[in-house]
Amino acid sequence: MSESAFVRPVEAGLVTDRVTSEIRCAIVAGRLRPGQEFSLRQMAGQLGVSFIPVREAVRSLEAEGLLVTRRGRSAMVAALSVEELRGICQLRRWIEPELAARACALTTPADLDVLEAGVELAQDPSSSADERFDAHHTLLLDLLRPAATSWDLRTLQMLWRATERYLRVGFDQPDRTGADAASLGRAQRELIAGYRSRDPDAARAATLRHVDWGERVADRGFAAAS
Repeated sequence: MSESAFVRPVEAGLVTDRVTSEIRCAIVAGRLRPGQEFSLRQMAGQLGVSFIPVREAVRSLEAEGLLVTRRGRSAMVAALSVEELRGICQLRRWIEPELAARACALTTPADLDVLEAGVELAQDPSSSADERFDAHHTLLLDLLRPAATSWDLRTLQMLWRATERYLRVGFDQPDRTGADAASLGRAQRELIAGYRSRDPDAARAATLRHVDWGERVADRGFAAAS
């Protein structure tokens, strides 16, 4: 990827899905910054695709709240705001704890051992921020999947991606890299510990604490940026 490019070229196939995924990753990772405007044709050139899949991808990402379409075939990355963060976290508090309360009884100790081993691998100092967040999303998905419908998972994955934008603001401080990797690992292990009891109340409480942790990290990022 060239120094001025925000996204990587994609191969033929399910072009629109791949374009959507690549632009979404660029937004969530901060390569496309909040408030940044770009031409859809410029984006198509960087991706190595035609204009049409970029246009369709932008429509999808606007529906997710990540982009705002502009006049003249351009788009702008949606701004971050404390109010939006509060709304995202509140939705997660309404959905995730009740799913966790049901899922904990459907998850075996062996399942949790595998997930905990994955947490340790994700904390390897050589892993990138993208790898750590991908592993985090996988953990959340695997914990809630036993009790979730396909609609639950689609909604939650959209909320998790939105949350990640805010988490990265909190984590993106040079003196915090090691501390934040450790903090993420602790938060993940505490979540798994809530499931190990197979107690719905414990799993529900652990999930609420996890959402609270993410909100605190994001708040710290806002404070540092202001």
